[in-house]
Amino acid sequence: METVFTRTPTLKDCATHYCPGCGHGIAHRLLAETIDELQIAPKTIGIAPVGCAVLAYDYLDVDMIEVAHGRAPAVATGIKRTNPDKIVFSYQGDGDLAAIGTAEIIHAAHRAEQLTVIFINNAIFGMTGGQMAPTTVLGQVTATSQQGRKAIGQGYPLQISELLAILPGTVYVERCALSSVAQIKKAKKAIKHAFELQIGGANGLSLVELLSPCPTYWRMTPVKAMQWIENEMTKVFPLGCLKNNQ
Repeated sequence: METVFTRTPTLKDCATHYCPGCGHGIAHRLLAETIDELQIAPKTIGIAPVGCAVLAYDYLDVDMIEVAHGRAPAVATGIKRTNPDKIVFSYQGDGDLAAIGTAEIIHAAHRAEQLTVIFINNAIFGMTGGQMAPTTVLGQVTATSQQGRKAIGQGYPLQISELLAILPGTVYVERCALSSVAQIKKAKKAIKHAFELQIGGANGLSLVELLSPCPTYWRMTPVKAMQWIENEMTKVFPLGCLKNNQ
């Protein structure tokens, strides 16, 4: 039987601005499919801060708010508290959530805000030219770590999911990857579960981390970038569910 791919309604029919092989397009599709399957598009509000993810409103046909760098959890908190009947999510990269926005996500989780967070981790600052990010792995070459990241002086990769999982205000934390069909299916399941928790009134924050390729600034082909996620990145950021209280 022939399988025909069709565009889910919440994913807009438009050309992409993302680089070839970028994982954001996959993540957008998973988000759109989840929203449509749960039939929540009319009451969904997305928050997208500065970074490669900033133009998410061009691709997702739901209400979107563009916010300052790192401030998505703070704005999402205000939106959810004043509109408790809405389904509110933030869509953030590692250069945003794990850098300038670290305090925002930690305290939103600490306060047990009823939010869904989609965290795109590509271990680099993509929008601004490929600089070292908090999640850059040891030995990884970037524009600002030309000899590869070193622990002494440049620090270790920041494992945000592990930090959030120990906070009592989080109800669900899972790390997935966009590196293969099998992993993408697992990511879709995790995203859907995170939204279902908010729909069901779970008292706390849910976060799904997605290891995502950045072929342009990793200086790799899209195929090699996918392989690098599975062969190297998962050694530092192990896949799996770190917390599920529901």
